[in-house]
Amino acid sequence: MLSDNLSRIVSARVGDPGAIAAAAARRVKATSLLGEHGKAMIIAADHPARGANGVGGNPTAMADRFELLDRLCVALERPGVTGVLATADILEDLLLLGVLDGKSVFGSMNRAGLAGSAFEIDDRFTGYDAETIAAMVFDGGKMLTRIALQDPATPSVLMETARAVNELNDRHLIALVEPFLSAWQDGRIRNDLSPDAVIKSISIASGLGRRTAYTWLKLPVVAEMERVLASSTMPALLLGGEVTDPEAAFASWGKALKLPTAQGLVVGRSLLYPAGGDVAGAVDKAVSLL
Repeated sequence: MLSDNLSRIVSARVGDPGAIAAAAARRVKATSLLGEHGKAMIIAADHPARGANGVGGNPTAMADRFELLDRLCVALERPGVTGVLATADILEDLLLLGVLDGKSVFGSMNRAGLAGSAFEIDDRFTGYDAETIAAMVFDGGKMLTRIALQDPATPSVLMETARAVNELNDRHLIALVEPFLSAWQDGRIRNDLSPDAVIKSISIASGLGRRTAYTWLKLPVVAEMERVLASSTMPALLLGGEVTDPEAAFASWGKALKLPTAQGLVVGRSLLYPAGGDVAGAVDKAVSLL
């Protein structure tokens, strides 16, 4: 399958670049963001564009694009998986492979805050814009919005996020905002995952933009999720993040999914590169939580 995928993608990119737009035009759009369980199960794969290829102890786990695409195809074929979140390069490959029919599709919008860089908080919009998301007939766009109160680049991040929220809301597309209260520690950006910090980030993110009818939140699962999710009425998708203890992670996801605003999961590396390598089994277990 891997070699066939390689041939199809490269042949199209070399000889028929217009095949990408054609594939987008004929794609069967999802009838709902939520699956048969009333919850979304979205596979995330936008990490490489921020230079974050590592999973667990392997710093280059996601660097093999064809292996990543193969794992994505396995995940997207599993019952209960409703959609995918990625940058243009990956979503276009998936369009060429014809695996996005009936799936919700979210474009990742800001990837300039490269992992480990001196400018990491200055997360400018280098990926999708609202105009292209609409033209590709996708469902929405995601914004990583890290708020570092001591970093002067933060107001620009908030302004650009608000602009994207406006442009997506104007087009009746989902603006998926992923906020964190962050700080510089030992030369790196660290996200504060304490309940009070997550609540503060939600309060700030919820107020961005001139309209919020189509704004959703993408939030980490932390302690005291009842109190955390009570800080906004906006629909929330729960992110998986780097998982060190799969059993504990699945238990916390399941508990948080029972809360009123929780509308599903957005999980990437922990399902695409699970311990033991069983992508289908990991995805099926996550879907069972819904």
